[in-house]
Amino acid sequence: MAFWTLLITIVIVVLGYRYYTNRVDQQIIAADPKRATPAKMYNDGVDFMPASGSVLFGYQFKSIAALGPIVGPITAVQWGWLPAVLWLIIGVFFIGWVQDYASAMMAMRNDGMTLGGLAYKYISPRARGILLAFLYFYLLLIMGAFGAVVAGLLASPTVPVGFLILTLAGVLAGQMTYRWHMDLVMTTVVTVLIALIGIWLGTMPWAQSIVKAINGMAGDANGVLYSTPYGPMKWSVWLWGIMALIFTYFGSVLPIWRFAQPVNYVSFWFVMLGIVGSILGVTIATFTGATGVSFEIPAYISFTNHLGPLWPILFVTISCGAISGWHSLVSTSGTARQLEKETDAKPVTAGAMYTEAVLAVLAVVFAATAIAKADGSVLYDAANGYKLSVGAGGIWIYGMARFLSVIGIPADLGGAIGGIFLAVMALTVMQLVLRFMRVASAELLGDKIIAFKNPHVGSLVAIAFTLLILWTAFWQRIWVLFGGANQLFAGLALLLVTIWLANEGKEHSWAFWPGVFMYVTTVAALLITAWKSFSTAFAPDTAAAFMVGNVIAGLIGLFLAIAALVLAWDGWKSLVKARSKMATAPSGD
Repeated sequence: MAFWTLLITIVIVVLGYRYYTNRVDQQIIAADPKRATPAKMYNDGVDFMPASGSVLFGYQFKSIAALGPIVGPITAVQWGWLPAVLWLIIGVFFIGWVQDYASAMMAMRNDGMTLGGLAYKYISPRARGILLAFLYFYLLLIMGAFGAVVAGLLASPTVPVGFLILTLAGVLAGQMTYRWHMDLVMTTVVTVLIALIGIWLGTMPWAQSIVKAINGMAGDANGVLYSTPYGPMKWSVWLWGIMALIFTYFGSVLPIWRFAQPVNYVSFWFVMLGIVGSILGVTIATFTGATGVSFEIPAYISFTNHLGPLWPILFVTISCGAISGWHSLVSTSGTARQLEKETDAKPVTAGAMYTEAVLAVLAVVFAATAIAKADGSVLYDAANGYKLSVGAGGIWIYGMARFLSVIGIPADLGGAIGGIFLAVMALTVMQLVLRFMRVASAELLGDKIIAFKNPHVGSLVAIAFTLLILWTAFWQRIWVLFGGANQLFAGLALLLVTIWLANEGKEHSWAFWPGVFMYVTTVAALLITAWKSFSTAFAPDTAAAFMVGNVIAGLIGLFLAIAALVLAWDGWKSLVKARSKMATAPSGD
């Protein structure tokens, strides 16, 4: 069943890209390879810089694919594997690629404007301020949620050395491409080979002993520095959290070609090798019986579980793979400023989105094919409605190691690859999150507080907020809001795209209805989450610290929902105005 699920997904992905995206690209948007792009018009070598479509595909995929398409689908399997797979396939076909591609084209046709600038132009000045405030808080949720997970991953003895060498290989790729002007194929082969050797070196005993020594440098006998309301804070997590943020700082302040783009490009090849190797392992196992590939979790379990009702909660639990608001940020503030031809937008944005859907379905396969490990430890508690018993990251690492072993990769190395895979997925996105946070703060506050126009100041302030969330462990309370905020931002992006298309006199229902669905679904999910937070906060047996945390989480959920509704109202008025212009325009305009 695992193989056939992956095969059906790949076939639908190919058909969607071949027919639906082509129709929109050629007949509605009318991408023109001769039209000057912002990358060429405003080439500053920092944010605006023309890049090869081949490089940008790798950059785009690694910039949009973080922990979401892995953690979300594995968690969503608690409703059954079929609802998760259906949402991933239907969502990417009708909604996901639409947002990614249309956001990039909208920004390119508007001189590389950010979403804040686009909201000001197409909705209202008030919308710009609300959207930028929403955006900054949303990005902070990502930094806090991902940062805590990454800190734990980097504390693993087999991960840091390999990740460091992979990063250095990415920096070398930027130097070889943009300074030494070397052939792209040669650059790719050399730097990816260095990265793979580095990952292997990270599994060596000497490398692990270095990391173990660092992890044991402080704290009590268990490595605990201090207690938080949400559990002990270990020295290793505290330290590696700082290391992760240093990495993101470089990605935020250095020119895009120097660090963020080439590191993401080299990471893309490592990630793709892991995906292809795992799919090959599933395929071989299916026809040889080398390891279990039958789905052990039912196709459908129940409509409601401890997470909440299937609608709307499943649709925000899977916060990437089907659609993700984060992608619109990458497509507008990042990719749209680097595309050298409009015709590159479709393969780069839509192609990367469809590829992410395959990754997400692979995560479902990993989850659905194993309830327990060979040692008997339980991954999903079948007696308790298939409740997830361990972290989603652990299931991913186990699944990758299991299927890579089918093609001859030792289990220990496969597990290390799985761990570095997760770290790469998170950190290569976090560097862009921080970059967009300092851009958003500059737009929102730069005119009043000049210091925020300095990239170092904006980045360091965002890092300070992130450390506050990490070191107090408050990320455990706001994690539940990340999916809702992420998907709600997708609805906001689709609203902007719809208004832009209407102003251009173009057919826009293909963006409007997906936007309506995302808006209704995610506002409902945020309101349910806020209600659950308040209910938990004021339960009789809730401790004071947890009460405060739940109240804050509930207020955040309400703020996000109300801000989105205000933006929707302003956006609707702008859309009605644009539609009236379309209706009264002379034929042929």
